[in-house]
Amino acid sequence: MSQQHPVRSNASPPSRPDASMSLLTNVMDHSLDDGYVEAAARRSAGNGKGLPKTLRAKLGLAAGLVLAAAVVTVGAVQAQISAPALAKERQELIDRIDAETSAVDKLQDNVDTLREDVGARQRQALERHGGQRGQLVSLLAGATEVHGPGVKLVVNDAKGTGGSGDGPRESSGFSDTGRVRDRDLQRVVNGLWESGAEAIAVNGQRLTSLSAIRAAGDAILVDNKPLVPPYTLLAVGDGQRLATTFQDSADGQYLHVLQENYGVRASISAQNEVRLPAAPSLIVRYAKPEAGGAGSSANDTGKGTS
Repeated sequence: MSQQHPVRSNASPPSRPDASMSLLTNVMDHSLDDGYVEAAARRSAGNGKGLPKTLRAKLGLAAGLVLAAAVVTVGAVQAQISAPALAKERQELIDRIDAETSAVDKLQDNVDTLREDVGARQRQALERHGGQRGQLVSLLAGATEVHGPGVKLVVNDAKGTGGSGDGPRESSGFSDTGRVRDRDLQRVVNGLWESGAEAIAVNGQRLTSLSAIRAAGDAILVDNKPLVPPYTLLAVGDGQRLATTFQDSADGQYLHVLQENYGVRASISAQNEVRLPAAPSLIVRYAKPEAGGAGSSANDTGKGTS
C-alpha cells in the first residue's frame, strides 16, 4: 500500500471584507495625527510639569494688565513732566493778552481825549468867528449839547422776535418778521425832522447833518456805531405840537402801519425836558478865510438822515 504525501495548498488566506476600504479604515484607526499623540504622551510623562490651560489663561491676563498699567503709568509720568511747560505757556499767553488789552484801552482813551479836544476847538472856532451864526451852525451840526422841551419816541421789535435768526435788518420794504429795519428808523427820524425837531439823538447817539443810519447784518448802525433795540429817540422841540405833527405825518402813519400789521412796538410822549449830548466828533468840510484874513468860517450844515 503506497503512502500518500499530504497535499500542500498554495492558496492565500481569504482577504478581509473591508480590504477595499483600507484608506477609510486607516483614517478611522488613526484619527489623531501621530505627532499630536506623541506630544500628548510627552506632556503626560512630564509628571505635571506642563501648566494647566486655566492657569495659562490667568497668566496671560495678568501679563496684559501689567502691560496696560505700565502704559498708563508712562503716560501719566509724561503728562506730569510736560504739565509745567504747558502751564507756563498758557500763563505767558494770558499775560500777553492782558498787556495788549491794556495797550488798546490806553489808545482808546487817548483817541477819546483827542476827539473831545478837537471838538472843543472846533466849537470855539465857530463861536469866535461866526458869532450868532456860529452858535446856529454848532446847534445844527450837533457840536454842542442841547436841552429843552421835546418828545421821547421808543421803537422796539415785536414781541417774540429773537436777537438773531430772523434775517438781516436790511430791507427795501415792510418786514413780516416784526423787526425794526434800518429803513424804518430812517423814516421815523426824517419824520421827526420834518415835524419840527431841532435836534435828535438815537440811543444817546447825536444825529448831525452827516449822520447815516445803515444796517450790517443783524445790527442797525448809526454813524457806524451798532445799536440794539429798543431804539429811544429824543427830539428837542415844541413837545406836544411835535408829537401831534409827527403822528399825523406820512412817516408817523408808516410807523402806525408797522404797529398794526407787524407787531412793531412804539410809544411817543411829550417831555418837559430832554437832554441831548454833543456829537462825538465834528468834521469841518469847507472853510474859507474871512474878509481881512482874520480867520476862517466853516460851512457844513443841514438836516436829513440817509
